[in-house]
Amino acid sequence: MSESNVQQGQEWLSNLLGHLGIETLVSGDKPEIAQTKFKDFGGFWLTIDDSGLSPEQVDLLIGSNGQMLDAIQYLINSTLNVGKDKEARTAYTIEMSDLRVNRYDELTQLAVQTAQSVRETGQESVMPPINSAERRLVHTILCDESDLETVSRGQEPDRRLVVMLATDEGSEQE
Repeated sequence: MSESNVQQGQEWLSNLLGHLGIETLVSGDKPEIAQTKFKDFGGFWLTIDDSGLSPEQVDLLIGSNGQMLDAIQYLINSTLNVGKDKEARTAYTIEMSDLRVNRYDELTQLAVQTAQSVRETGQESVMPPINSAERRLVHTILCDESDLETVSRGQEPDRRLVVMLATDEGSEQE
């Protein structure tokens, strides 16, 4: 079943790229560096091969701060999961030019700095605005820190991740 999910994702993404006038390969393999960093994350990776693309095409697909790639990822997940029970849904991560891997490193560094600040001051820290997928990622990065807990507060588009010292009540995650 997973091979058919990968193939379905590859076909969907290739068709979308074709509508944009971009002909390139879409791989169903997780990039090597991502295999270690994202080993515990479920779902499937689809990697857009940017080696034959012009700088303008790369810029178009990535967008400002990765927003276009995020939008494509949102579309594929919404489209291919519509009408499915929660257990039958598939999570797709769209990668290009190591954007996800590099962003993971940035978020890890931000999470570690925030955790250190909370431990030093004893005060909760509100992180800068990040999208819901990145908030979930930071929740996951910090989930093994038993002295800390993370919560998301507020409403989109101003929902923020908050890191605080743990209480006896446990943590509430998105």
